[in-house]
Amino acid sequence: MMKQSLSLQIGQHLTMTPQLQQAIRLLQLSTLELEQEIRESLDSNPLLELQEDDGGAGKNSGADEDPAALTTAVAGDLPMDMDAQSSIPEELPVDTAWDDVFSGTSTTGLGSGGSDSDDDFSLETRHASSSTLQDDLLWQLNLTPFSDLDRTLALAVIDAIDERGYLSADIDELRSAVQALFPETTIDDEEILAVIHRIQQFDPPGIAARDLRECLLIQLRQLPTSTPWRQQALLLVSEHLALLGLHDYANLQKRMKVDEEGLRRIISLIQSLNPSPGTRSQDDSDTDYIIPDVILRKSAQGWRVELNPEHMPRLRINHDYASLIRRADSSADNTYLKNHLQEARWFIKSLQSRNETILKVATCIVKHQLRFLDEGPEAMKPLVLRDVAEEVGMHESTISRVTHQKYMLTPRGIFELKYFFSSHVATAGGGECSSTAIRAMIRKLVAQEDTRKPLSDNKIADLLEAQGIQVARRTIAKYRESLNIAPSNERKRLL
Repeated sequence: MMKQSLSLQIGQHLTMTPQLQQAIRLLQLSTLELEQEIRESLDSNPLLELQEDDGGAGKNSGADEDPAALTTAVAGDLPMDMDAQSSIPEELPVDTAWDDVFSGTSTTGLGSGGSDSDDDFSLETRHASSSTLQDDLLWQLNLTPFSDLDRTLALAVIDAIDERGYLSADIDELRSAVQALFPETTIDDEEILAVIHRIQQFDPPGIAARDLRECLLIQLRQLPTSTPWRQQALLLVSEHLALLGLHDYANLQKRMKVDEEGLRRIISLIQSLNPSPGTRSQDDSDTDYIIPDVILRKSAQGWRVELNPEHMPRLRINHDYASLIRRADSSADNTYLKNHLQEARWFIKSLQSRNETILKVATCIVKHQLRFLDEGPEAMKPLVLRDVAEEVGMHESTISRVTHQKYMLTPRGIFELKYFFSSHVATAGGGECSSTAIRAMIRKLVAQEDTRKPLSDNKIADLLEAQGIQVARRTIAKYRESLNIAPSNERKRLL
């Protein structure tokens, strides 16, 4: 029988403190998510406030500024003159405008100045919702005269249009959807077709088509009759669209009785049409802008890595509230202020740690990928998370968080930090070649190929092997598909 007893034991274990959890969470946030997090912290913590901008003094002023200074999130106090405007008279003339007497300034966003004169950022524009395809069609329906039955049919047709702009319901389904509202009326096929054809005259051209052939025919028929090669394009789409899909140009020339130049012009006209008209109404939707976290510039001394000063969070402790804290006071109000002061300090320190980590990792990446910056994607070197983690003295999971949704602005464009990481393929000379470089080579080979005889995956593999890079055909196919490059039989074109 075992005897129970108490004993002391000394051991070590890691504990995730709240400060560490906050630092890790801020590290993996994107720039837009970080701005939202800062707004929430400013709203909930009275001890935290934005550093006022002193005419651009907090921004990057030149190449001689130390990039490490940009990671500092706490700055000194800046004076704010609230009495700069002269006093307003009690009575104003009737024709006096408010702006003629008092010109105030306001700030919007994260420490950036705003102006009411900027109509592009009005409240209505900022919060306006983009219209959908169905909204556009219903607006046009309300401007078109219809009988009650035809209007109900038109509503059923619009409701059955999918996101590509095609009619997804057949005649029987449309009849069933409307017949219950008009039980004593016989709805024949001709009336439903007439309503469909009426909707097909709406904008965008090609809407409410039942297949690709009808979609292209609708758009061609709406072109002016004087459009060159319009009649030939109508004939090709209505009778020989399958041959065009197979790229059987020789047979098309024979069937259409045109030469190669004429067939090329006909196909060019067809390619100018929109096979998915519904997507055109989505072009006005809100655009997701990419804000770079790191900016890379080249100077006489070499490449220089800087944090983006335009979106650098500039926070500080509110000294008015901090001065109210008394050391020996344990009242509820004093405890409230002390707790929020500590949270504000943790938050600012976490932001500073985030900036320093991003700058350190980005600098390491640039150091490894100098050839890419000078020569392009084909010179990209193999790089994995472990390489950067060992060099900067951090864990691989930390590097993964740093590179997630963080972007670098370079003279060659803006790239996510993860873009610079890639696996390697052995070369014939015993070296290594990055998979990103191989993708760039494939894209270059396809761009330079003869469109009459496109390069097959086997041929691309042979061309790369001639350069000392041994890649299997299936690997070429995988890389080609990742680049959204069609197979060779679908890339065949006329000159």
